[in-house]
Amino acid sequence: MPIDLKRRQAVMSRSIRLGHCVCNPRQACPCETFKTHNVCTCAGERLPVARGPVALMSHVSKAGCASKIPQADLLRLLSRLPATTDPNVLLGTVAGDDAAIYRIDDARSLVLTVDVFTPIVNDPYLFGQIAAANSVSDVYAMGGQPVAALSIVGFPIEELDGAILEAILQGGADKLAEADCTLVGGHSINDPEIKCGFAVTGLVETCKVVLRDAPRVDDVLVLTKPLGTGMLSFAAQIGRLGDEALREAGACMATLNRDAAELMLALRAHACTDVTGYGLAGHLVEMARRSAVTIALDMSALPVFATAADCLEHEILSGAIERNQEYAMGWVRVDDPSHERNLPILYDPQTSGGLLIALPEAAAKTLVQELESRGHRGVAIVGRIIERGVSEADGRVVITNSRLEHFVGQRKELLPVNRESEAGCQPAQSPECCSAPAPPSAPPAADCCATSLPAHHAPESATNSAPLFSDFMKEANREGLLDARTKKLMAIALSVAQRCESCLRIHVRGALAMGLTRAEIDEAAWLGISFAGSPAMMLYKQIGEEVFR
Repeated sequence: MPIDLKRRQAVMSRSIRLGHCVCNPRQACPCETFKTHNVCTCAGERLPVARGPVALMSHVSKAGCASKIPQADLLRLLSRLPATTDPNVLLGTVAGDDAAIYRIDDARSLVLTVDVFTPIVNDPYLFGQIAAANSVSDVYAMGGQPVAALSIVGFPIEELDGAILEAILQGGADKLAEADCTLVGGHSINDPEIKCGFAVTGLVETCKVVLRDAPRVDDVLVLTKPLGTGMLSFAAQIGRLGDEALREAGACMATLNRDAAELMLALRAHACTDVTGYGLAGHLVEMARRSAVTIALDMSALPVFATAADCLEHEILSGAIERNQEYAMGWVRVDDPSHERNLPILYDPQTSGGLLIALPEAAAKTLVQELESRGHRGVAIVGRIIERGVSEADGRVVITNSRLEHFVGQRKELLPVNRESEAGCQPAQSPECCSAPAPPSAPPAADCCATSLPAHHAPESATNSAPLFSDFMKEANREGLLDARTKKLMAIALSVAQRCESCLRIHVRGALAMGLTRAEIDEAAWLGISFAGSPAMMLYKQIGEEVFR
């Protein structure tokens, strides 16, 4: 595409007069893109977009429903909104159920819901399928039938091939068609992080709406999909999970909850919710508190992806688990702490998880048998509704058994640790990785990307470059004349100066784990800012708000 120099000059002149880029006030003009590639995107010029397969999760910081706002924060914000006064709103914001219910006549109501999240798998078509299955799940949880949907997507169209977005939308449209739900339109934004979701409208007979907050004492709870998708997607994102295990989890997430919803209605279930980003415990706590009952949960009955057990063993747990636990743990009592290491599975954020259904025990056994006969794996009775204790002001979840025994699928061995990632670098497809500080004997790196090694380490072929690089990084980070704390502070300063967001996040967290103080970290960061200027300061402020809160 030829450069329109007149247009470029007009746009850049306006930016320079303003003191910042007209497209992004956070950066100066000329920007790094212009200085590096001689491309002014504000003037309509485009960088060459990536062609061929792209690992979607390498373009997001939090995968799937782990990207949701923490439950405690969201509930606090929603509580400040004004109450709904429309008499046709049978269920809305204040109730906080899976979807809203709006009465349209004496017999029928609309079920209204929306879900948007970042990629949980790397395959675009499968991601679209999962996004659609997750979005219609809220309608199924209320006992409704999805009928129409609007897509909502965010996509870096200036960086990635538009064919990727086309595949995402095609996957979503195909899954919606499977659900007999029509995709009628949508909305898109140019976003550096990929996102996809759907606003879904469903229909339900008003007298058959299934609420989350209506379980009855002596009901049992059925979970219709295995847990562990959050751990597996996080393991894949950091290079510890193979493609086969991710595909297995992806196929489960792309499975509709329609069969479970149909059987739930036929068996006259008392209550239901779908298990998503707040983890099983978060949804159990809401069900227990709002219905003032106690839920006794037997973890040995929980269906769990077999490979997730390895994630628990190696503590491959995303930060969303901590956020979910922070909210829910106040209403969770562990009577059996013998296998405490397994407890994070309760807080693991699920994407397009199963339905959690409360119904009489005989009906529950029928539900499990029917779903298994239709080919659904990982369906189980996992708990029971009991009377809350006299001393308990509201509902509670009690863990009666902390063992894990019900594993689903084959156990796939986790991939070995990627030392490159441990040192603060991302997989090869990320252009923003930076190296750890080099030892005194090594020449300084030429730029942020750690692809140039000292001459005596130059790999003879692409096949042996990874282990050589790993050896180099180990040597660079090994204590020598400089101790580990000093090197960690140097890494923070370099990450700030190079404006490498992923490296800075890793090194700041590593420094906190080593016992370094906020003041020490700030001093190192400001050294980097003194070299790189205000953009680096803004980056450090952004990361600081996330890491130090």
